[in-house]
Amino acid sequence: MSEAAPRPWFGQPRGLTILFLTNMWEQFSYFGMRALLVYYMTKELLLSQGQSSFIYGAYTACAYFTPIVGGVIADRLLGKRRAVIIGASIMALGHFMMAFEPLFYPALATIALGNGLFLPSLPSQINDLYAAGDPRRGWAYNVYYVGINIGGFLAPLVCGTLGEFYGWHYGFGAAGVGMLAGLLIYLAGQKYLPPEAPRMPTAELPATRWADHRRTFAALLAIALSVTVFRGAYEQVGNTVALWADTGVDRLAGGFTIPMTWFQSLNPLLVMLMTPALLAYWRRRADAGRDTSPARRMAIGALVVAGAYLLLSLVAGFTGEARAGWLWLGLFFLIFTFGELLILPTGLGLFARLAPPRLGATTVAAWYLAIFTGSLSAGLVGTLWSDMTPASFFGLLALIAAVAALLLRSLDRMVRSVDRAWPSESV
Repeated sequence: MSEAAPRPWFGQPRGLTILFLTNMWEQFSYFGMRALLVYYMTKELLLSQGQSSFIYGAYTACAYFTPIVGGVIADRLLGKRRAVIIGASIMALGHFMMAFEPLFYPALATIALGNGLFLPSLPSQINDLYAAGDPRRGWAYNVYYVGINIGGFLAPLVCGTLGEFYGWHYGFGAAGVGMLAGLLIYLAGQKYLPPEAPRMPTAELPATRWADHRRTFAALLAIALSVTVFRGAYEQVGNTVALWADTGVDRLAGGFTIPMTWFQSLNPLLVMLMTPALLAYWRRRADAGRDTSPARRMAIGALVVAGAYLLLSLVAGFTGEARAGWLWLGLFFLIFTFGELLILPTGLGLFARLAPPRLGATTVAAWYLAIFTGSLSAGLVGTLWSDMTPASFFGLLALIAAVAALLLRSLDRMVRSVDRAWPSESV
């Protein structure tokens, strides 16, 4: 290298801060709109609960289906940077369209299309910020995940409060402003981002590596299928759990009624508070040679989420027709978030780390395939809410998460084999 690398920010390459902030504001826009979506459909558009839950699931599914195609377009045609810029611009347009009721369905489609280019292209740039042996790379995705949750924490407080008290369209407009902020940060910080690798058609990749790629993709596909099952339960937080927060929870605290959208901020707030301690714990275990394998860590996370839903089932069964205290919902989010931190950043990091050369965005897009299928299944599961008691419905979610934990645990040996072999293969 002819020039010394710029001094790091916060102990990490400067490009990680740019990607972190860009993603933070994109997540602010996404979670801001998501915090309002079910309430907007049931209270403003007067759609039924079942129809609203299905539309919610279908939208989140489509938002994570388009990256499957968008990742290929980024790798083969546009390049990651151009894909992020175009995708962010389209998403900002979609969020502003949400402020106009007649454009409701076109707006959802526009956001999903923009997300297809943006979502796989941003995190797939993280790996290129680090040398192959840089120990900081292992924790970069958890740092990045904190950015997701800062945006997710602020969004219900800002967009949710505007929408709930001043008008739904003000909340949707604020989400559009957040998306523009992320785009401007990305444009301003491009000099700190990794250089674009030359785009190469898939057929030109070295033929001797394809057997290893097939084995890697088989392991990642098995993980994705397990995560699909998990997300059938996980995605209920913004869907049926949000509905229960409105109708089944006593939100009075010291004479103040907590806005229903504010509970959506608990999960990202807890992510920010819990991540530093969790990273320190993992670092100590790694230094002692006792690091937990990725699939096993993810299985533990799914089991913890099952425990969180089991808690809600017991609380809802005990209270019956009465409203549960809001502290129970807070305890649910505490347990739920701990499980989430074990499974979701680990899965994203695994997909990015095992990506074949010049197929980074495409492989990360495969992670979002699991989110697509999981969100679609969550929408279908959510339609059962009106036909079941809250206690039995939350018990069903606990069972779904527990099944995902068993599937992930059964994949541990396969994933460890691929993960050990890959670093030497990808040099």
